[in-house]
Amino acid sequence: MTPLPLPHPFAGRSGSPIVAAADPAIFTRRYFTHCLDCAFCHDACCTYGVDFDHQALAGLERHAAAFEAFSGIPRARWLADRSTPDPSMPGGASMRTQVEDGACVFRNRQGRGCLLHGFAVARGIDYHDIKPIVDCLFPVTWEGDVLVPAEEVLDDSLICLDTGPSLYQGAREELRYYFGDELVQAMNALERAVTGMPPER
Repeated sequence: MTPLPLPHPFAGRSGSPIVAAADPAIFTRRYFTHCLDCAFCHDACCTYGVDFDHQALAGLERHAAAFEAFSGIPRARWLADRSTPDPSMPGGASMRTQVEDGACVFRNRQGRGCLLHGFAVARGIDYHDIKPIVDCLFPVTWEGDVLVPAEEVLDDSLICLDTGPSLYQGAREELRYYFGDELVQAMNALERAVTGMPPER
């Protein structure tokens, strides 16, 4: 689909990524959204790991010893050795999380969800400080300067597709966190144009 332009480019709170348009599919494709209420996926979206931006990595390193104790996972097992430069990533680069036994190393094997998120909640830390932006925005992501559905949506491999709110509605508050209220207002206008939804009161 042809991307829909935003009124102007919007930079993430750290300066990157910068987005200037949105794929209309993020307003029409749907997914379950409320992950921990799901009884059928078994955290399938954690199968492949995630690109971990260097800004979030710096945040995690500040809590490294406490997270090792919380998770039982030594830091040597967290990430692949190779760092990939990427100016669109907060911190200018990313590293891939390790995959162990068919899932991201940070998946909670004793329960549900992400150990990073669980650690943040337990310690009263803002999870955005230690979780990668790609993870927080999923299943919305970006290519160049366009907000787009994640690959798992495009190839229909995301197990919870086609039920629940739209990708945009599910990711709206994360987009607000990273890009601000003005971006959300602009996205709301695009959503109305694509879906015919009435204006918010």
